[in-house]
Amino acid sequence: MSFGFGIGDFLAVIELAKKLRQDFIDAPSQFKDISTEVRSLSIVLQDIDAELSVPDLNAKQTNDLKEIVFGCRDVLEKLQRILSTYGEMKSDSSGVGKKVKRIWKRLQWEPEDIKELRSRIASNVTLLNTFQGKITSKILHEIKTNADQFYERQDIRELNKESSKILDWLTPIDYAPQQHDYINQRQQGTGQWLLDSPEFKQWVESDVQKLFCPGIPGAGKTILTSIVVEELTNRFENDKSVGIAYLYCNFRRHHEQKFDDLLSSLLKQLAACQPSLPDDIINIYNKHKYGRTNPSPEEISKILQSVTALYSKVFIIVDALDECQMTDGSRERFLSELFNLQTTRQLSLFVTSRYVPEIKERFNDSLMLEIRANDQDVGRYLDGHISQLPGYVLRSSELQDEIKSEIIKAVDGMFLLARLHLQSLKGKRSPKVIRHALKRLPTGSNAYDYAYKDAMERIEGQLEDEKELAKQVLSWITCAKRPLTTTELQEAIAVEIDEPQLDKENFSEINAMISVCAGLVTVDDESDVVRLVHYTTQEYFERTHGDWFPDAETDITKTCITYLSFDNFGNGFCKRYWDFDDRVRSNQLFRYAAQNWGHHARKSSISDQTLHQAIIRFIESEAKVNASWQGLFAEKVFERYDSQLHRSRMKISRKVTAMHLAAYFGAETIVQLLLDIGEVDPNAKDGDADDDSDYDENEHNFRHRKKGPTFVRC
Repeated sequence: MSFGFGIGDFLAVIELAKKLRQDFIDAPSQFKDISTEVRSLSIVLQDIDAELSVPDLNAKQTNDLKEIVFGCRDVLEKLQRILSTYGEMKSDSSGVGKKVKRIWKRLQWEPEDIKELRSRIASNVTLLNTFQGKITSKILHEIKTNADQFYERQDIRELNKESSKILDWLTPIDYAPQQHDYINQRQQGTGQWLLDSPEFKQWVESDVQKLFCPGIPGAGKTILTSIVVEELTNRFENDKSVGIAYLYCNFRRHHEQKFDDLLSSLLKQLAACQPSLPDDIINIYNKHKYGRTNPSPEEISKILQSVTALYSKVFIIVDALDECQMTDGSRERFLSELFNLQTTRQLSLFVTSRYVPEIKERFNDSLMLEIRANDQDVGRYLDGHISQLPGYVLRSSELQDEIKSEIIKAVDGMFLLARLHLQSLKGKRSPKVIRHALKRLPTGSNAYDYAYKDAMERIEGQLEDEKELAKQVLSWITCAKRPLTTTELQEAIAVEIDEPQLDKENFSEINAMISVCAGLVTVDDESDVVRLVHYTTQEYFERTHGDWFPDAETDITKTCITYLSFDNFGNGFCKRYWDFDDRVRSNQLFRYAAQNWGHHARKSSISDQTLHQAIIRFIESEAKVNASWQGLFAEKVFERYDSQLHRSRMKISRKVTAMHLAAYFGAETIVQLLLDIGEVDPNAKDGDADDDSDYDENEHNFRHRKKGPTFVRC
């Protein structure tokens, strides 16, 4: 305890009170009342000492306590002096050892001076009790306040948890990891020309609604988009009346970037920045959650209108609009929705795209700013990455300047070429060889094809194992139906045909996979997705994969079917959600293999005997076929499910066959194989006596209803 007047002063008063209590032992009855008062004072002093061992007293409280304690000391010291006149201390030799005790004088009544002291002691006890009550009340108030704050924080956490669940119900897609990965690739100062441009300033600072930024492939549109997102986020960080939402369209993500997905993503981002979740979103969630249905595009559009109205201004940034899905009309509907929103809301739209006539026409009335890699940005990139070249380059500033000059000249607005050209110089054995390579850097409209061909030729020149690993990695990434995580790719490469399970010792490190691919593959650290460096890389391999990995689809089909035939899935269908969840977590490639093997099979060569045998092994196990069927549909059912899913049990038809799976995917060659080997009944129905799909042998036409498993509450 620290009262400012010293803990020793307080303890001394307590000790004095204790000593006086001991002195009153065997005192005449006339001293009984004063003894009781001293006892009360001693108890109160000790209580205060115990309760306020670490007090939080203000200056007034400290001064009040000091005055009371000093008053107690004065009265106790006076009592001690007076008591000495009514007795004397003598040795008591009776018993063991010697003791000193007070020998009291005989009295017939309580002395007047003792009465006066008793009154003063009682007054001090009252003062101490009052002081203690005030402090205790303060402590109790603080305890209550802390408890209220604790429960308030608990309520906020629960509210945030519920809000997150509702927002994820809208869409599980999160673009923040992509923004993080893209902005981390930027060299300091890159893109400043765009932020300083009159067009951008006018778009941000005025009521101009559209800024269209077209650019050639590889110009750096995506990185510049991430710079715009960061600029707006930083500029309006403290202005909650401004809303910001962004999308990164990607040709590999068409399955999650349909019209309603795009609107839901914008709605999710704008709603998440509100102090509390808007009522319209809570209401639509409550409307759909018990029926386990999803909101319609019309409902999402209506709520997006209401949420944007909560802001004084909204910025929407869309990158690579040309990669947005066209076949189902998503791109056109999405643009129409945004333009319609601009008629009633203060909404500013920033869009990047390749030069696509249909898109450019929609932005004829917009501000336009062409995106090209300028020399300063390319120079910054080269400065930041030239250390990747051999040591003799780093020791020669002249050679470094020459490399930068020639690459900048060859790039001609295509930022991606700077990366590819720099990568092509790795491993060159001498300055002469580098200078020769610089003179041969491809330029012009076919520059990417030449650069990619050069990269593949460098891969072909590697050791056999490295070349094989690179081609496996490139074929998987090129042909995969969706982006793969690093672990999914590692498991895919590690699969050994004819083996009953994965062997962890057959795993390749992800860095090794990247390093053998001549700069054509990269990993987005935040999202953990492994991908080709650019859309143009994908386009190149789609045109030329027959030259580099002609059997890719067959090999991937074999890998997927072998994976689904692993002993891990011998238990068949998971009855409980958490069992299924454990299966997915423990077998990272399971979902991809179950959901996509048939798509790859449609493009495979059924004459491949290894594939033939893999299929036979798979269909021989009804349990593994059931496990695959569940993996195909279960995620679709659960992805928008509420917290009750953890008490759900899963029911599925028990007579699912390989024919059902093959027919679902429209894999005619697999269906024909199954019929030829006589392993299945072409007219087999599932356990509910309702075909999920059927195959018309005469017309070779597949029809299927996307009927997933049925889920029942326990």
